[in-house]
Amino acid sequence: MKLDFRERLRRGPILCDGAMGTLLDLYEYSDRPHEINNIKNPDIVARVHQEYIDAGAEIIETNTFSANRFRLSQFHLQDRLKEINKAAVEIARRVAGDRVYVAGSVGPTGKLLEPIGKIKLLEARAAFKEQIEILLEGGVDLLILETFVSLNELDEAITAAKELTKLPIVAQKAFPEDGSILSGTFPLEVVEHLLSRGVDVVGANCTVGPQRMFSIIRTMYKDGVILSAQPAAGIPTLQDGRSVYHTTPEYLATYARELIQSGVTMIGACCGSTPAHIRAMRKVMDELASQPVASVAAPKIGSPAGEKIAPVAQPEQAPDNRSNFARNVGKKFLVTAELDVPRGVDMSSVIEGARYLHRHGIDAINITDGARARLRMSSVALSTMMQQEVGMEAMTHFTARDRNLIGLQSELLGAHALGLRNVLCITGDPTSIGDYPHATSVFDVDSIGLIRAVRAMNEGRDLMGNTIIQKTSFLIACAANPKADDMDREVDRLEKKIEAGAEIVFTQPIYEMQTLEQFIKRCEEWRRPVMLGLLPLRSYRHAEFLHNEIPGMVIPESIREALRRAGDRAAGVGVQLTQEFLKEARHLVAGAYLMPPFKRYDVVPQVLEAVR
Repeated sequence: MKLDFRERLRRGPILCDGAMGTLLDLYEYSDRPHEINNIKNPDIVARVHQEYIDAGAEIIETNTFSANRFRLSQFHLQDRLKEINKAAVEIARRVAGDRVYVAGSVGPTGKLLEPIGKIKLLEARAAFKEQIEILLEGGVDLLILETFVSLNELDEAITAAKELTKLPIVAQKAFPEDGSILSGTFPLEVVEHLLSRGVDVVGANCTVGPQRMFSIIRTMYKDGVILSAQPAAGIPTLQDGRSVYHTTPEYLATYARELIQSGVTMIGACCGSTPAHIRAMRKVMDELASQPVASVAAPKIGSPAGEKIAPVAQPEQAPDNRSNFARNVGKKFLVTAELDVPRGVDMSSVIEGARYLHRHGIDAINITDGARARLRMSSVALSTMMQQEVGMEAMTHFTARDRNLIGLQSELLGAHALGLRNVLCITGDPTSIGDYPHATSVFDVDSIGLIRAVRAMNEGRDLMGNTIIQKTSFLIACAANPKADDMDREVDRLEKKIEAGAEIVFTQPIYEMQTLEQFIKRCEEWRRPVMLGLLPLRSYRHAEFLHNEIPGMVIPESIREALRRAGDRAAGVGVQLTQEFLKEARHLVAGAYLMPPFKRYDVVPQVLEAVR
């Protein structure tokens, strides 16, 4: 008969099993999600459990890592949540008998939680609670909350578990393969945080191989803490759509020895591991058990392979690293202009337009990022070209549509390294309206999440809280539409953008003082400078097109009628109306954001005559 699990932990190191999905793939039961095999192929799931027990595992995990509502809904299986989780526990209990512990495996939702994503923390907690209730009803001996990248999400899983049970809880975070993070204090801070939440075992699993796992554990070590470690079997390669791992059982077992000697009590393996890996680890554990117990001193931070990792200094930002545009906000009336980005690689029209506007004292050029979901040159590349060839600052637009969270943050770091300092964060138009209607719209985050990412970088970290060593110096701009159909929603989103870190607001084109005054009044409590969007109209047909066919554009009837009456003189009337509006509005805004139509960049200095 097995001991109470907490008592067993006090007796010394205990061996957990290895990967479930890897074995199912090897046996060519690769249905997704792997958890569906609890129902479709229960015998093969039982076989995997038995193989790990035969290899020496004292703990087997239920095949439920992805069996929460959010992940199952990706496969339209959310209605079978109870059936999948219940079957998993029944299979594991039957195989485990009365000698092996059954751990209920709970993984993350697979979704981004607020404030980064759209899933509310309470929604995530409810999903964890729903799954954990079923695992507890089935009779698990403990819960393993594993592979959580977000500490906030792990907190929600812990809260859900503690509201339901007094069973032992193992909380494991996934750390990135990043020496600079491992050399800092972050892993130990994670340990202290999780201990404060009252869990029994804290540790790390997945994402990193055994050597990096050793570095993490050495950094996490603290007297009196029960540590767990379940490294992946190295870094996989992709072959025919399947992840193939190359770390041998002998290599993993070598680091199992090091991990145990560094203070790990609960040890196992994660992605890519097999019963052969667990068997090799069992052999090492038996050898260690036969030796005299040596006291474990607090390990020093470092790499086991002689790799020297410099300690991470606190991120610092040079005081003069901001853009001229950022320094002048509130000190002068600023003007930016948006240039049409042509197809292809010939950007001479943009460069020439920027030179023309530079000569007329324009402060920055807005470079759009695939506006209207059209294929255009990268906004980062074009902004860099313009700054280098013209010597004029760019206001670089970034859209959340085309890049996942890795790509977005990577692009931002590249932009900063290239000297770009002003970013306008937008969600982006859906691909369905553009050149490639069947292309994928990523939208890992919207503009609010993107703003949060830029702010995090300005604070020296990424969205997950990992250090990026040096702070960036971006001016964070956002967009707003004072003529939105639902102004309550628009103002609510603007408030969230400002809370996320937006420092300046660029409006869509507007044409009436009443609209601007109402917008400024609703936003005045946030004290953010506003760049007034202005699009001089060229003709009656131009105004009708914008008003009727472009989302978010509202051209007052009086202006459309004035242009209709003007006939051939409409272009001049359009400039005159814009001048009059800007002159009247100047005292309410920090500057003007001009969008000259049809590459008529000469209208920009014409409009500005009203305020110069």
